[in-house]
Amino acid sequence: MEGAPGRASSSGLQLLLLPLLLLSCCWAEEEVLMNTKLETSELRWTNYPADDPQWDEVSGFDDEKNSVRINEICTPNSPSSYWLRTRWIPRRGATTIYVEIRFTMVECSGLNQRHCKETFTLYSYQSDSDEATPTHPAWMENPYVKVATVAADHLRQKGSREGRSNAKVLRLEGLRGAGLYLAFSSQGACMALLAVRIFYRKCSPLRRAFASFPETVPHSLVEQAQGVCVENAVTPPGEHSRPPSMLCGEDGQWVGQPASSCACRPGYEAADGDERCRACPSGQFKAGSGTTGCTSCPDKSSTLVPGSAYCPCHHGYHRSELYPPPPPGPPSAPRSPVSQINDTSVTLEWTEPLDRGGRGDLSYRVLCAACGAAGLVSPCSPCDDSVLYRPEQRGLTQRRVIVWGLRPHTKYIFTIQSLNGVSAVSQSEPASARVNVTTSRDGPPAVSSLRRAAASDSSLTLEWNVPVLQNQNQVLDYQLRYCLKDGEGAGQWQYVSSRSSSVVLTGLQRATRYQVQVRARSQTGYGAFSTASSFNTLVVVVVTLLFCCFSVVLCYCCCIVVLLYCCVIVIVRTDSTISDKSGHYQMGQTMKVYIDPFTYEDPNEAVREFAKEIDASFVKIEEVIGAGEFGEVCRGRLRIPGRKENYVAIKTLKGGYTDKQRRDFLSEASIMGQFQHPNIIHLEGVITTSCPVMILTEFMENGALDSFLRVNDGQFTTIQLVGMLRGIAAGMKYLSEMSFVHRDLAARNILVNSNLVCKVSDFGLSRFLTENSSDPTYTSSLGGKIPIRWTAPEAIAYRKFTSSSDAWSYGIVMWEVMSYGERPYWDMSNQDVINAIEQDYRLPPPPDCPASLHVLMLDCWQKERANRPRFCDVVAALDRLIRNPASLKVTHPEGPSPSQPLLDQRVPPPLSACASVSEWLRAIKMERYEQSFLQAGFSSLDIVSQLNTEDLLRVGVTLAGHQKKMLSSIQTLRIHKAPPTLLY
Repeated sequence: MEGAPGRASSSGLQLLLLPLLLLSCCWAEEEVLMNTKLETSELRWTNYPADDPQWDEVSGFDDEKNSVRINEICTPNSPSSYWLRTRWIPRRGATTIYVEIRFTMVECSGLNQRHCKETFTLYSYQSDSDEATPTHPAWMENPYVKVATVAADHLRQKGSREGRSNAKVLRLEGLRGAGLYLAFSSQGACMALLAVRIFYRKCSPLRRAFASFPETVPHSLVEQAQGVCVENAVTPPGEHSRPPSMLCGEDGQWVGQPASSCACRPGYEAADGDERCRACPSGQFKAGSGTTGCTSCPDKSSTLVPGSAYCPCHHGYHRSELYPPPPPGPPSAPRSPVSQINDTSVTLEWTEPLDRGGRGDLSYRVLCAACGAAGLVSPCSPCDDSVLYRPEQRGLTQRRVIVWGLRPHTKYIFTIQSLNGVSAVSQSEPASARVNVTTSRDGPPAVSSLRRAAASDSSLTLEWNVPVLQNQNQVLDYQLRYCLKDGEGAGQWQYVSSRSSSVVLTGLQRATRYQVQVRARSQTGYGAFSTASSFNTLVVVVVTLLFCCFSVVLCYCCCIVVLLYCCVIVIVRTDSTISDKSGHYQMGQTMKVYIDPFTYEDPNEAVREFAKEIDASFVKIEEVIGAGEFGEVCRGRLRIPGRKENYVAIKTLKGGYTDKQRRDFLSEASIMGQFQHPNIIHLEGVITTSCPVMILTEFMENGALDSFLRVNDGQFTTIQLVGMLRGIAAGMKYLSEMSFVHRDLAARNILVNSNLVCKVSDFGLSRFLTENSSDPTYTSSLGGKIPIRWTAPEAIAYRKFTSSSDAWSYGIVMWEVMSYGERPYWDMSNQDVINAIEQDYRLPPPPDCPASLHVLMLDCWQKERANRPRFCDVVAALDRLIRNPASLKVTHPEGPSPSQPLLDQRVPPPLSACASVSEWLRAIKMERYEQSFLQAGFSSLDIVSQLNTEDLLRVGVTLAGHQKKMLSSIQTLRIHKAPPTLLY
């Protein structure tokens, strides 16, 4: 059975965790909620659109030639989405369910249709009852929740019934309603759904450690199940109030050993392992409860009945001294482990083991294993040295330890071992108890730009950039660790704390190289350590007084020599040319310069020089995440031997390409491969020796900046937005210093990772201006049009692309960021935009935009390109604003300016300017809430004009930015009582 994209299968997880978990020998039990393979009548699932249904239900045969009900669709010539929704599925108390889908897919290359896709999308909708109708809920993402985009592993030829079917297993977690619907959305696919099976996993009834545990359904990562002692077993003394318990994992497997274990009572010993207790036979006894077995009666004594706790002496004999205790052994496992999570730290506590092994030197050891991000199935590995323990990790004599420095949103397994002096020579592993925890909250992003500000023979002064945090959190302090880079002491970290973004390390060795890392701490805990950086202390030379006297004369001589040398360098640089294709200047100038791959006679030579070839076996494609100009864009994993596995974005080149298309496709890799900067998308490599041809880049979790901002409208602080702009400007500064002109800088071409780091991307094809067009646009060689509202006037008129024209585009990007992805110049046509710019019109500041940022935008939009700021100036200006946050609180006064008639366009239109609620929502680009407004009874403009924040929350408008936009439009009507004139 194949796993869902991005997850290992359940059985794979068991194998990965086998060294860490003591699992039961039985497989997880599955409870089926729905299985179309067993249906004998029509499914009658709901089609949308109802007036043009494209999903057909027919009878067919699966791979085993069994008769099944199949849903088919084939719309490769239509760009529309067609939906198919299941009936309501009760979840029976399960909070995590699995959806197994078996389907076939026709290969697009044989259909030769431009809208053909080889994927479909699965959605879910939770509800407490069977409430869906042909029109409710609305057929769109939100209210439906996207589960995954499913790609086919095996494709069939057109008209062929031969070929393997596909099987995918997807996981839905965090379910709350009484049930749910599943919906399949196809947009251009030619496919058939053979079977859909929905199930959840549960732990089967179990007997272990002389306790019986019932069937248990996990409602979280682990579920604690209460058990009872088996017949003739009791809880040990002092544990009567705590019945035995055991953890049921979310995969339906019992985890670890029971807490508060039972033990066979006196006169009974273990049988069938640890599942039941049997009576001691005649002639044997057992004096106390526990794990020991029955013992033969001493000489001159015997038992008359089975199950005796002692042996009566024969007639005429009396009991002598007790026999000496058995030889000491290792202790049993710690009992009743519990955990208390506090963001990225956890407190572990446990109870003393039942059996101390007959010794008094009992101690404990805690082992830690990290199992990847929460919600993902990934192999576990031992925690690194960034995880700290208080009071210590080994040699613990108390039954409590605090573990901190954990990563946020990560699953951990902690193993608590009992040890004594015999454990080291024991043939078995120390007895242990295990605890599974998942940390919460998002820690601060990694600290960047760790650098040396000053140094001496025994000290280093280090500085770093303050990370930009989300949700108005602040950095509380920093933790820096350092050790010797080489030799004795390497890897032995020492820790220092600092409340500022700098620290002075003292007591260091002279002329020695140190390795340093730093991480930030906020209210949510510690972030990850920065990449290790190396710094040297200085060598101090003792000089004589005579040398000091001569040094004055020497300084004068050196100054003259340096001045002459600088003059020569200026002259040489003026006339110098690039000496080779590596991009290095003559005369020792080391500034790397961009090389245009189209200057190579053989384009493959540029690819070989600037891009690394990767073996296709190192790459695993997991899911399709979009479509590019040449083919699909996928997410996958890259595992190069000797390197850590990581996610990558994969651009593929569709089959049937021409030589020119292949050259144009790979030219982007030849360009990207020349760049190495934290704010430029990183090229991992290319695959050109097998099909399909691929370009692999780092994976950016939050996608394109414009759509990311629109989804998170109003959710960031101004300083966070400025931090994003600073990253973009830093990337463009690097490109301009390499003499590279981007020519298509826009928010759609900026990618965002999980730490809100923005990176410049899309270094694609050359573009030309469409001739004789009333609506000029830049067109790629394959005809893909790009709007020109980001383009500088001289580039539109004369095709003059320079770093100055990129600066104009950067000003538009600033406006996009501060307006949360609003379209520049709104709905004006491209020709109107060109005319307005010629008349010196410039975009007004977005709502709540600091005046200092809008001034910087206007500087970027200077008509004379020589007057526009360089990117190094932009970075310096943004750094000043970040260091002085008070300057970002000054905004432009509300209301239109007489000199800027188009300024009115930044104010959302009032209700009176619209004819209906639907028209008003579309005007303010909030049409996603149309169905919610109508269902809530807000069907007239008079009612809407009286709404407040609480009313909007009831309708489902939860984003602060969306609430503000709606209330602003309503407030305009209340203040002016008349529609303002909208000038375009």
